[in-house]
Amino acid sequence: MKDFKMGEVLGLMRQTAPFLIFRFLIYFGITLAYVLATGIGAGLGYFVGHIGDDPSGYGAWGGLIGFGAISGVAYFLREYLLYVVKAGHIAVLVELMEGRELPQGRGQIDYAQEIVRQRFVQASTLFGVDQLIKAVLKTFNKAFFTLSSLIPIPGFQGVANFINTVINLSLTYLDEVILAYNLRTKADNPWRASQTALILYAQNYKVFLKNAFFLAFVIWGMTLVVFLLILAPVAGLVSLFPGTAGPLTVIIALVFAWGVKQAVIEPLGMTALMQIFFNTTEGQEPDPEWDARLNEVSDKFASFRDNALAWDKDNSKG
Repeated sequence: MKDFKMGEVLGLMRQTAPFLIFRFLIYFGITLAYVLATGIGAGLGYFVGHIGDDPSGYGAWGGLIGFGAISGVAYFLREYLLYVVKAGHIAVLVELMEGRELPQGRGQIDYAQEIVRQRFVQASTLFGVDQLIKAVLKTFNKAFFTLSSLIPIPGFQGVANFINTVINLSLTYLDEVILAYNLRTKADNPWRASQTALILYAQNYKVFLKNAFFLAFVIWGMTLVVFLLILAPVAGLVSLFPGTAGPLTVIIALVFAWGVKQAVIEPLGMTALMQIFFNTTEGQEPDPEWDARLNEVSDKFASFRDNALAWDKDNSKG
């Protein structure tokens, strides 16, 4: 059923252990910031609440405000996280898949960042490419990526809609897979390479549908287990802050589970899809018919061609 080898995926994770540790430290720091901001906000709210008659209510609101403030900071850090953490990990995974040797320890992270800089130069370029890829994928998957297209059983639509939602959650790594194609082909023009990769993905989309269905259960099952395991310790931690309980316990447990997912579980799904993409598209050329379909489905797809031309013009020597 699946077109990836989990043993090889786990082997790649082992060989990129320095990056997994780096990812874990980054996302653990973000998670810790959420906990501290929530706790400090709750404590301040509880203190202010003593002026009135509802310290617990003010404490809960203070916790939510602290949580929201950190969410805003994390939103503005997303470009940095993509450039340094995700793209760097993709770079070393591609190197391993191509049979190249990697430095060990901290040197692996520096090596990866140099590869990313060579291909994308600036974080803003990578971020712009990534956001446009996501926009095109979202539109395409909505139009084509449905389980009912593979299982056309009457009355199956309701169940299929639910399963499609679960599957689409596991497809959040496809933009990273297309970035991996950029790095693997050592593309001089990231916009044109991404355009080519999107066409290759589109003409093989049923292969990805089948595998995404399997990966959805693996990825989200593991994330659920992490959430359930962390729930009780988080409840004990939250109880140390006055005026916080109930929903905040669940919210912080979700953030912890999210951090583990981003650091450890997500690379498994991403690497599996990279393996599938490289093996499936090996030797293929972009199909003009699918190029036309993508232009019909997404008005943003044409932006890749425009940006590719602008990139060539800006980087031409003449």
